[in-house]
Amino acid sequence: VGVQLDPEQTGFIAVENFTSLAEHHELQLDPSKLEMLLALVESNEHGHVCYQELIELVSRIHKRSSSFRRAIANGRRTLQREILLDETGLGVYKRFVRYVAYEILPCETDRRWYFHQSRLCPPPVFMTIITIIQIIVFMCYGVMLNKWVLQTYQPDFMKSPLVYHPGHRAQIWRFFSYMFMHVGLEQLGFNALLQLMIGVPLEMVHGILRISLLYMAGVVAGSLTVSITDMRAPVVGGSGGVYALCSAHLANVVMNWAGMKCPYKLLRMILALVCMSSEVGRAVWLRFSPPLPSSGPQPSFMAHLSGAVVGISMGLLILRSYEESLHKQCSWWVLIFSFITFLLFAIFWNIFAYELLGIQIPPPP
Repeated sequence: VGVQLDPEQTGFIAVENFTSLAEHHELQLDPSKLEMLLALVESNEHGHVCYQELIELVSRIHKRSSSFRRAIANGRRTLQREILLDETGLGVYKRFVRYVAYEILPCETDRRWYFHQSRLCPPPVFMTIITIIQIIVFMCYGVMLNKWVLQTYQPDFMKSPLVYHPGHRAQIWRFFSYMFMHVGLEQLGFNALLQLMIGVPLEMVHGILRISLLYMAGVVAGSLTVSITDMRAPVVGGSGGVYALCSAHLANVVMNWAGMKCPYKLLRMILALVCMSSEVGRAVWLRFSPPLPSSGPQPSFMAHLSGAVVGISMGLLILRSYEESLHKQCSWWVLIFSFITFLLFAIFWNIFAYELLGIQIPPPP
C-alpha cells in the first residue's frame, strides 16, 4: 500500500493516488466518513498530503459538526479546489464573507466551507445589540451629567443600579450589568470598536451561542476577579468581555501563524497589543493615581486581565474548534469544570471573606 500511495518515496501522497486507492479498497470507515475524508483530501490546495496531514484529517472527521457531516454524506461537496481569492464576480455581501473567512479562519478548507455555507440570516445580532445598548446608556448618562470623560468622578454616575460596587454585591445583576457603563468616551470608543471589528466577524463564523458564551464568561470573570483581588473597588465597562474576545483571537492567530492569510498580520498584531496594553495602563493609572478628587476608589483594572485569561483558555479552544463539537472534547469539560470551580469559590468568597478579613468597604453611593 505504501508503494502504491507514494511510489517515488517523496513522503507525500498525491490526491489522485489516495482517491484511486480509497475507491478500490476496503477501508475500515463507514461510507459517510470515507466520503468526508475524500472531500477533505481533494480540497487540499497543494494537490498532495503528507502522512501527518492524513492522520489529522482522519481525526477531524470524528469532531466535525452534524451539518458538515450531513453535507458530505449527502454528496454536496462544497469544498471546491479553487482558492477563495480566485473567486470572481462576487457581490458585496459575498466579498465581505470572504474577507471575514480570511480574517478569522486559518485553514483554507474551513474558509471554503464557511464561504459556501454562509447565509445572511441569522445576522451577528449579539455583538451589535450589546454595542448599541452601551452607546445608548453612555449617551444618556453623558447628557444627564453633562460630562463625557471621567464620568466615574460624578456621584450620580456611581449611584447607577448598573455599576458594580462591593457595597452592593448582594445585587447579583451588577456582576453582569456593569458592562453597559463606561468611564468615558475613550473607553467606550475602544471597546465598541473592538466589539465591531473583532466580535462581529467572530460571531459570523462561530455563531451567536459560542461568542456570547465567551463574551459573558469574560464579563462575569472580570467582576468576580475584582471582588476577590481588589475588594474595595467598583467596576465599569465591557473590557472583561472585550479582552476575552481579543485575547482568544490573537492567540489563535499566533498559534496558526502560517495558516492565517489576513494582510499585514504582524503589524496589526503589534498594533493590537500596544492598544490593549495602553488601555490596561490607563486603567491602572486611573485606579491608583486619580487625576481628580473622588469620594472613593476608582474602577479596577483586574477585569481586563481576567478577561484575557478567559480568552486564552476557554476562548482559544472555541476558536480552534470551528465546525467541531465542543462537548466531545475532554479539554472543553476540563475548562468548564475549572470555570465552575472558580465561580463557586468566588461566591463563597463574596459571602464570607469580606467579614472574616475585616475589609473596610467604602460606603456605597
